[in-house]
Amino acid sequence: MSVRPQQNPMQLVSTDLLILLMKRTGDGRSISVRDLAEAADCHPSKIDHLRNGRRQTATQAEAEAIARRLGVDLMCLWEHTGRTVEAPAEPAHAAAVPA
Repeated sequence: MSVRPQQNPMQLVSTDLLILLMKRTGDGRSISVRDLAEAADCHPSKIDHLRNGRRQTATQAEAEAIARRLGVDLMCLWEHTGRTVEAPAEPAHAAAVPA
């Protein structure tokens, strides 16, 4: 079994910018959450969480795909995390609560 190298996530620069770019992509048309998720090969809830600020990060591959589909350069919408930009702590996912 091969182990994938760990990647630092990309951090979204602005939720407002993401929303604006989704309303008018590089080709002048809008794109839905579902269509953008399909282009980024992720679940639509991830795009929705990025749009409403519940999530601020994506993998590099997802960030690149989102920027490409929206028609902007990667660094217009995302910034690298790691040595100079600390990745924000993502909220824990809902867990089952014992009865």
